[in-house]
Amino acid sequence: MVNKKNLIVLLTLLSFPGWMNSNPRVVSANQLIQPSKIQINTNVPAYTHTLIQNTANGLVKGYLDRNTMVWKGIPYGTAGRWKAPQPPKNWKGILDGTKPGPIAIQGAIGKTTGQEECLNLDVFRPNTTETNLPVLLYIHGGNNQTGSSAQQSANFQQLAEKANIVVIPINHRLGALGFNPLPALKEGTAEENSGNYAVLDFVRSLDWIKDNIKSFGGDPDNITISGFSAGGRDVMALLISPIAKGKFQKAISISGGMTVSDMEWAQNIFAEHFAPLVVADGIKKNEAEAKKWLLEKNQDVRNYLMDLPAERVAAAFGGASIRMYKFPHLYPDGVVLEKKGFDTKTYNQVPLMMITGTNEFSQFAKTDPYFKPAIADKTIFTNPELAKEYRFSTKYGSKLYGLFNAEESAVKMFDSYKAAPIYTMAIAYGGNPLLVSKESAFITGATHGIWRPVITGYPTGGFPDYAFANKGALAMIAQTQAYIGNFMRTGNPNGKGLVEWKAWTGKKEGPAQLIVDATADKAVFYQESQRVHYDDILKEMENDKTISEAQKEFLIKNVLNERWFSKKLDKHFKNKIH
Repeated sequence: MVNKKNLIVLLTLLSFPGWMNSNPRVVSANQLIQPSKIQINTNVPAYTHTLIQNTANGLVKGYLDRNTMVWKGIPYGTAGRWKAPQPPKNWKGILDGTKPGPIAIQGAIGKTTGQEECLNLDVFRPNTTETNLPVLLYIHGGNNQTGSSAQQSANFQQLAEKANIVVIPINHRLGALGFNPLPALKEGTAEENSGNYAVLDFVRSLDWIKDNIKSFGGDPDNITISGFSAGGRDVMALLISPIAKGKFQKAISISGGMTVSDMEWAQNIFAEHFAPLVVADGIKKNEAEAKKWLLEKNQDVRNYLMDLPAERVAAAFGGASIRMYKFPHLYPDGVVLEKKGFDTKTYNQVPLMMITGTNEFSQFAKTDPYFKPAIADKTIFTNPELAKEYRFSTKYGSKLYGLFNAEESAVKMFDSYKAAPIYTMAIAYGGNPLLVSKESAFITGATHGIWRPVITGYPTGGFPDYAFANKGALAMIAQTQAYIGNFMRTGNPNGKGLVEWKAWTGKKEGPAQLIVDATADKAVFYQESQRVHYDDILKEMENDKTISEAQKEFLIKNVLNERWFSKKLDKHFKNKIH
């Protein structure tokens, strides 16, 4: 028979990482605890080196993954449809933090997954007794339409351990449930009327971290916001969010860039996408009438939208493929985001790091309908003309996308961002066929997502496992993780044994990006000083003779067109602009 005193000793041992080698998820002794006797400590205590931690809403038990302590699926808020999130409700007993929490509902009709109630986060920290660790909030990619906190191929366990930080990826509302500008929904608070519900989720998660992170050994006064792709753009948006001011101390935007959407323009596109549902439900006779009705600010429209099954709302938009007109979001409303968008003179100025890859566009070229079949059956390697077209598309798409992700943003914000440093990085690893395979070097290269293996240590899609196992790649990963850790601690990525990474010192000249690469034997880091200019890339495209003018025109108007980075390209080559 287990008495109370012995039970406490047993639970303490079982929840101490490394006490035994069996799976810490299976701890039958926890079942002996009576939930009614668990006391919630609303004044979150300091971190203790156990797998059971206290939050403001209740106890949560995690597990040990190699040298990392992990807690998953912790609620950071709760939100009704198109409402601002509120703090999570208290729970009784011990929350099972060994399994992922629900992800946001997403997908196509008949293929949706997830649920509306999805505001939860994961916590990764090193298996040590150390406290006051820097905290990294991570917002996943997926165009704010898809994805989850379990970012594919992102090794948050290794990142937490190697960089000696606390990593917190979050789930948040996505798609038309995360962003919706339609007038009928504007009957709430000023923040809710912005339509930026996902941004409100980000801010709520920051509040949760501030209130709870001490329990996990994190420093509530040293929070770095980070994100990839759409998450990177969300990070940039938080830099112009008045309601996020003072809630974070540093920022890392990976493949992000500056995008906002005009509210009225977005309303028209949202109405177009919901109109077929209105017709299918017999409310209006045709889509033109349905669109006009959806743009009205009346209770009938609001009731209709509120009553729509979440699956139909989630499936209202298809994949955007880095084209804003396919799913317009991030509205500069003047409350949640600055009214002037990124033209504002008022930024939340914190040390900023912007990261891109040198072959970013390969991810979108290889999935474009024009190239996708040839990639799938590998005729891209046997059709010389198609191979040249692919090379042209990835070369210039990547130059423009990389410029958009980092340098163009730095130039735009520099004059209004004097109180904190800006650092930019370009990852170049992935183009050497001797290190990553001939196919990977040509098709993938330093693609959209190359940060995953270089920063977190897992090979990203499109590479064989050995591509990041050579001596040079391992050194590159270790040094990049050191830069990230240093930056999170001090706002300066530099440290002993690292190549100096210089911050931006001027808008038109001075140090530019830190280039990250590796040979088979060593890491390669160096600072570029030459700036890239959009007009120079356009001129280079015009003078490129590797494909015919007819091929060039087709690719510019059908593959490279209307992307985040394409506005000047479309105008220059007189493309149709939505």
